[in-house]
Amino acid sequence: MKKAMFAALLVAALSLPAHAQPGPRTWTPDNGNGTFTNPLFYDEFSDPDIIRVNDWFYLTGTTMHAMPGLPVFRSKDLVNWEFLSYAADRLDFGPAYRLEDGQNIYGQGIWAPSLRYRNGVFYIFSNVNKRGTQIYSAINPRGPWTHWEMKRSLHDLSVLFDDDGKAYAVWGHQDMHIAQLTDDLLDIVPDTEQVLFSKTDGMGEGAHFYKIGGRYYILSSNYAGGFRMPAARANSVFGPYEVNQAISKDEGFGMVRGYRLNNKQYPFDVSPPNPASRDATAMHQGGIVQTEAGEWWGFSMMDYNSVGRLTSLAPVTWQDGWPYFGLPNNLGRNPRTWVKPRVAEPQPVKTPFTRSDDFAEPALKPIWQWNHAPVDDKWSLTERPGFLRLHTLSAPSFWEARNTLTQRAIGPFSTPTVALDAARLLENDVAGLGLLNLPYATLGVEKKGGKLALVLFDQARNQRTRVDLNAAKVWLRADCDFLNEKARFSYSLDGDNYQPIGEEFTMIFQLTTFQGVRYALFAYNTGDQNGGMADFASIDIAQPNPRGLMRPIPYGQQIRLGAGGGLQTPLTVVDMGLGRAALQSGPSFVTVAADGSVSFQQVRPGAGQSFQWMETPTGELTLMSLATNRFLRIDPQTGAVRADSPGPAPDGKDGVRFNWTLAR
Repeated sequence: MKKAMFAALLVAALSLPAHAQPGPRTWTPDNGNGTFTNPLFYDEFSDPDIIRVNDWFYLTGTTMHAMPGLPVFRSKDLVNWEFLSYAADRLDFGPAYRLEDGQNIYGQGIWAPSLRYRNGVFYIFSNVNKRGTQIYSAINPRGPWTHWEMKRSLHDLSVLFDDDGKAYAVWGHQDMHIAQLTDDLLDIVPDTEQVLFSKTDGMGEGAHFYKIGGRYYILSSNYAGGFRMPAARANSVFGPYEVNQAISKDEGFGMVRGYRLNNKQYPFDVSPPNPASRDATAMHQGGIVQTEAGEWWGFSMMDYNSVGRLTSLAPVTWQDGWPYFGLPNNLGRNPRTWVKPRVAEPQPVKTPFTRSDDFAEPALKPIWQWNHAPVDDKWSLTERPGFLRLHTLSAPSFWEARNTLTQRAIGPFSTPTVALDAARLLENDVAGLGLLNLPYATLGVEKKGGKLALVLFDQARNQRTRVDLNAAKVWLRADCDFLNEKARFSYSLDGDNYQPIGEEFTMIFQLTTFQGVRYALFAYNTGDQNGGMADFASIDIAQPNPRGLMRPIPYGQQIRLGAGGGLQTPLTVVDMGLGRAALQSGPSFVTVAADGSVSFQQVRPGAGQSFQWMETPTGELTLMSLATNRFLRIDPQTGAVRADSPGPAPDGKDGVRFNWTLAR
């Protein structure tokens, strides 16, 4: 079968699930109505750092063992981002970086970068385990990037280029240090290092170091007593500093903490989610940035369970000299949906990556990263034009397989479908689609005894499901639900009819890879020899919910918010612009007073009648009053209605979430 027909069959085979909506092909936070919805990226983007240079913002973050690493993005509005380059093309400090000799760097490599700019040069300072701090620099953020290593390893460092030309670094975990850097940035100036904070000061780690209005600020993250972001400030670079224990706290958008892995091998010990718990996975490890218009915005990450640690954006409110994430009267909490930053010109909706790939280009798309350093002469896009060819190398399992090509899984739902030609596999070869995680799952074609078979391996159960094949061309699919953390596999022999295989697989966030699930194309040989070749024709990533609302706002329609309380009556949803709504009953509108009390008033709707319409990550409606910047709630015990909640709690018992229905 020719490539064109093969691809055509694949396209015909793809169908979105029933909850699909028209819109962009991949997640965008831009709602197209002047607002955005967090996260900025619905795939792993941890330890973010953002700076502004003139009218552009620049962003990078942790990439661990995935290569190339340190992606650099730019944006005009902090919402729509464009990929520019990878600062670290390859990281190789020995066999572990190459998955050789039974060694690996899972959960290590590049992490917690500090992005800075001085005198026309961009710098990225980044940690690498058991090495000195790595520095990358470039005049043009598109590259090329120059790389060198410091003489010291500075854990979770942040660099400040001060007004007088001196450079300083803050670093450490619990005990946080500060020192002046030498002019060449390779070391610290002797006798300048001192301890700024001890464990009892509560600053934690993940520093972001700034000078604002002549005052020095350090933002950080702390996990003791629940995720939160402390801050410190001083009039002198070396202090003394005063500490604010929480400029952001408890903001998890109502997410329930998901499955957690307690060990690293089979039989796996897994702690299940507890929907009745208020144990939130909240915002942490981030910083702040100012726009040209003078607005301040905060950025931070949050564990979104098995899809990974994701980056979010928050309006910042300065109060008493502290930069609180959130809005007045609701400091420390972050609206999931809010008005985009003001910029000189409206920015078009833009996403940094194209996720689907037919491998027709001469180079890999930037969405792809190798699992550890690749073997360059054992993969190709040109040996068979229009295909990704992976030569199989000897490996005992998928975990150790070299030249596994990965991309970050994307939520809240996504379905990778891979078209594979296995005709050139040799004895003991296996190739296919994997969910790279711990535990992992793979659906591949295996050659044993001269015959091909489809094999699903579920590492969590240590279980193989085998189906004999009479064809070499096969479509492999994984339907991934990252809200329930479940995946189901299926396959097709004609690109049209899909058959399920195996049991439902549970996806788990864990600290071994320290990443979310990755979609992986793999090919390896389970014997002691190198084998044949696997040819991948394409991968398609279907996403049914690529925007912040799973259901459109029902403007002009009547809805019911709940079965009890003062809002039992049908309410007409009136468009107030910017993704906001007023709720009308007859001639009256739901009205919120400054003290959070709620009543029906016959008035022309304004701020007191306006609610920011947003959803929890799991799709329930929440309504934030513009009068109080707090959320509407119906008391579960009394039915009383107020707009005084700081935001949805993960246990869902606070009356803030609404499963609205159209009134009939």
